[in-house]
Amino acid sequence: MGKITVYGAGSWGTAAADLLARGGHQATLWCRRPEQARAINATGRNPDYLKRTDLSPALLVTADLEEAAVSSQFHVIAVPTQSVREFLSGAARYWPRDVRVCNLAKGIEIASGDRISQVVAETLPGSRYSVLSGPSHAEEVADGKPAAVVAASSIPGEAELWQGIFSGKLFRVYTSDDVVGVEIGGAVKNVIAIAAGIAASREMGHNALAALVCRGLAEVMRLGAKLGAHPLTLAGLAGVGDLMVTCFSGLSRNYRLGLAVGGGMTLTQALNSLGQVAEGAYTVDALVRNAREIDIELPLTEAVHRILYDAVSPESMVGSLFGRELKPELPPEMYWGRGTSRGD
Repeated sequence: MGKITVYGAGSWGTAAADLLARGGHQATLWCRRPEQARAINATGRNPDYLKRTDLSPALLVTADLEEAAVSSQFHVIAVPTQSVREFLSGAARYWPRDVRVCNLAKGIEIASGDRISQVVAETLPGSRYSVLSGPSHAEEVADGKPAAVVAASSIPGEAELWQGIFSGKLFRVYTSDDVVGVEIGGAVKNVIAIAAGIAASREMGHNALAALVCRGLAEVMRLGAKLGAHPLTLAGLAGVGDLMVTCFSGLSRNYRLGLAVGGGMTLTQALNSLGQVAEGAYTVDALVRNAREIDIELPLTEAVHRILYDAVSPESMVGSLFGRELKPELPPEMYWGRGTSRGD
């Protein structure tokens, strides 16, 4: 197997690079800040993220983008969603036209409303794109705890290639050709996790949290269906799996952001308290605009947006959500096999 570079030394980028190095790959971790790279090389630990994790001594670390880019055949993008376009514009000069890239970021670009695959197609025409997503807290992966995710690509053989690269003794990778579904699942669940954190902080109860997550999944599926995703993708690891771990775990940055906002902090204060990127705070803005443009209802997403950006109280939004027109849980036009016997 050729050399692999992971770009972005945040929590997930660091954990992914360490996973690859411990899996026997020649892995390099690229840091945006030279001082971070120097600290990791000197101590074997990332001073900013996963601070207690001893990284593999085989892992190479550099802040030189050219060095990181030209020395590898496989490239893993782990920079925040809103920085992906700028990063790719810089890295493109060192990569061949048919470069193989695997994206780990989960979000939607605010400025354009594009998913990462669309950003890559625009900035790297001719590239071979894949995405890896699913329930995968960096802290648990770094600790060697079991995890299962899915790699997706529309190009035959690419998902299987990344499956072979990332799979290990306790890290299992499945494959898919549904890039849209995997990206939508990974992006929208962050917004629902903020709502879950807000609900938990206001002690709305387990019934409310369960209902919130289920109706959040309905929004994930509604948007996914509109954009061409397969519903079974969203019922799998990149959909339900990632939604569950993000909405019920204190390791989730988006859940913790919701806790902070629900506890009385402004969005700015909550983001500062995290000290890390919570993609849902940005994705929600793009989702609201996209939903209006394609005429699709995302009431929970709209509620989170109003709480974060309009300072509307969570209780007011709960009242608004429960006051909506009564309707079927599943709209009749979405039944599978309509027109055939349903075995009543």
